[in-house]
Amino acid sequence: MKGAEILIDALIKEGVDTIFGYPGGVLIPVFDVLFSTKEINFILPRHEQGAAHAADGYARATGKTGVCLVTSGPGATNAITGIATAKLDSTPMVIISGQVSTKLIGTDAFQEADMLGLTRSICKHNCMVTDVKDLPRTIKEAFHIANTGRPGPVSIDLPVDVSNADFPDYKYPETIELPGYKPVIKGNKKQIQKLADAINIAKRPLLYTGGGIISSSASDNLLQLVEKTNIPVATTLMGLGSIPYNHPYYLGMPGMHGFAAANYSFTECDLLIAVGCRFDDRITGPLNTFVTQAKVAHIDIDPAEIGKNIHTEIPVVGDAKLVLEKLVDIVKERKPNAWNERVTELKEKFKLTYNQDENEKILPQYIIDSINKFIPDDAIVVTDVGQHQMWSAQFINHKHPRSFLSSGGLGTMGFGLPAAMGAAVGQPNKMVVNICGDGGFQMNIQELATCAINNIPVKSIILNNTYLGMVRQWQDLFWEKKYSQTCLKQDPSCPPGCTGPNGSCNKQYWPNFVKVAEANGVKGFRIESPSEINNVLEEAFKVDGPVVVEVLVDKLVNVFPMVPSGKKINEIIFGDEK
Repeated sequence: MKGAEILIDALIKEGVDTIFGYPGGVLIPVFDVLFSTKEINFILPRHEQGAAHAADGYARATGKTGVCLVTSGPGATNAITGIATAKLDSTPMVIISGQVSTKLIGTDAFQEADMLGLTRSICKHNCMVTDVKDLPRTIKEAFHIANTGRPGPVSIDLPVDVSNADFPDYKYPETIELPGYKPVIKGNKKQIQKLADAINIAKRPLLYTGGGIISSSASDNLLQLVEKTNIPVATTLMGLGSIPYNHPYYLGMPGMHGFAAANYSFTECDLLIAVGCRFDDRITGPLNTFVTQAKVAHIDIDPAEIGKNIHTEIPVVGDAKLVLEKLVDIVKERKPNAWNERVTELKEKFKLTYNQDENEKILPQYIIDSINKFIPDDAIVVTDVGQHQMWSAQFINHKHPRSFLSSGGLGTMGFGLPAAMGAAVGQPNKMVVNICGDGGFQMNIQELATCAINNIPVKSIILNNTYLGMVRQWQDLFWEKKYSQTCLKQDPSCPPGCTGPNGSCNKQYWPNFVKVAEANGVKGFRIESPSEINNVLEEAFKVDGPVVVEVLVDKLVNVFPMVPSGKKINEIIFGDEK
């Protein structure tokens, strides 16, 4: 077999049923094999960044390893943002990039780019195959590394002469041996017992959980722990859906735009039990002010995360599911106490609110809240990045793991549409809703054509406020309302900074997303007033295929609560939403 045939055969043996990618000269041998391959569904996005995000969304929605195939040079570099996004959010992906012939490497050949150097810091592992005999082992290792331990992307660079080379004795390996890669899966029994003992004596324990709960399929185990111990729980953006939003001890998302009840609970707890999260700066604020009254325990499969940002008294290295299984068995039952009453009081006092009744314009919170009425319990909600992302985290009814997909670590605008596309391909029996802003949607708007051609039924809800909303919010609150380059209208008739109530930017919306959708073969709707929301959403969600719903929302609404950058987690501003 030739290298290209080995590659496709190996992917099939790894259970790959879908590849997102884009062809190019050095990949012609591979695409020639794909031409007659029936086992793999190949999706051709309109841009390599879209391919990478689609593979990411597929992986997050299914738990499988996403696969992205791109050509050398600009094809590979276009995928870089998607790779970095997957790395920071611990998404299992294998990215295969074509490369110029090995004899040309280092000569600045046509469409040569140093993919090894480019991806070294944004991958869990990367490599270049220079001998066809190494190709089977390399692929086996890539899938093993990507989806074991802390998941992440693995980059394989494949020179064209390796794709064309013969390997007469090819046999795909059944096992591999990586002496330098041995993730600790089972937590240390003594450390788990130490954590159980700490929970047993704690008066104000708090669970702080992240995406690791979802990656390890530990949601049921987390719920068992909460039910047995009655410990309140807050989840990060990446952990949304790991515990039902309406659980009595669920406090919501903490952090910069988190729930006030969660933030105040962090400052008052005496034991913080972190599981599968990494103490991101958007959660902690200044590190020397974070959970100063609490002993910290941290369960994580990545030992590098434990103690990296926050001093940890009880470290437990291991898979969240396996550790929680043991912890649930040995921890004592805990009855609700004054602490439970306190957090319940905080939840009631600081409920999220908005007042649509007194507003003729559509509040962003209202449209997102309205979406809950039209989506099934198992729907997958994907977001782009910005204000709408935070409102979606706050107001969507998150009930199940792998039902909320968002770029958390890198904050990648343009993630939403292609990631939703990948999720819909991976989960064809579930509704997939993409909530995005007008700025981020335009960054990968070309994937509307991909959805139309492949009949991928993503329902995209665009909150069009004609601004880069989150940056505008910071300019509004902290930079004297100088909206430098955040108004997407760029209309010369607007007043300076686009702040005036009579500027033309307050009257026009560009582009017309309904027309853009229809030009790409996608059904388009527009909502201009609150009274239209229910009827339009009902009609849009009934469409058998992709849909774009453009919603003209109030332009200058800010996301609250908010902890300003550099402030303590309990130094919250509530704006008009208090």
